[in-house]
Amino acid sequence: MTRIQFYHNTEDPLALACELTARAVAGGRRVALRLRDADAARRIDQLLWSFEQLAFVPHVAVDNPLAGETPVVIAVAGAPTTWPAHDLLFNLAADIAPDFAEFHTVVEIVGRDEASKQPARARWMHYKQAGHPLKAFDSERREAIA
Repeated sequence: MTRIQFYHNTEDPLALACELTARAVAGGRRVALRLRDADAARRIDQLLWSFEQLAFVPHVAVDNPLAGETPVVIAVAGAPTTWPAHDLLFNLAADIAPDFAEFHTVVEIVGRDEASKQPARARWMHYKQAGHPLKAFDSERREAIA
């Protein structure tokens, strides 16, 4: 069953996604990044190139011919998506990914504003009612929430 992790109280969800993605790739994981819109996808593409001066996180759009060979793929919510791997999904959209159950782990990153928190609460309840194992973390304090 898919494990779900929520990172709450996030000042900059895209920056945290970049940091966690870099760690995951360094650990040999394959990452799918699902963004709310094309603007957010462009921003995370730029951040993955520049967020650490001496690091490079290989990434492409999900429809790129190299997607199957690249550790990180980026897609926009609402577009039909065929992910090349189903290891780790970072969901930065307001809705639940239709294919989330195909992934080993889903990471939900939640901002500090109410516009982020309200849909996150609905996603949490959906996962909980479906019986998925849930973990919550405070991203500012970098600790698990009891």
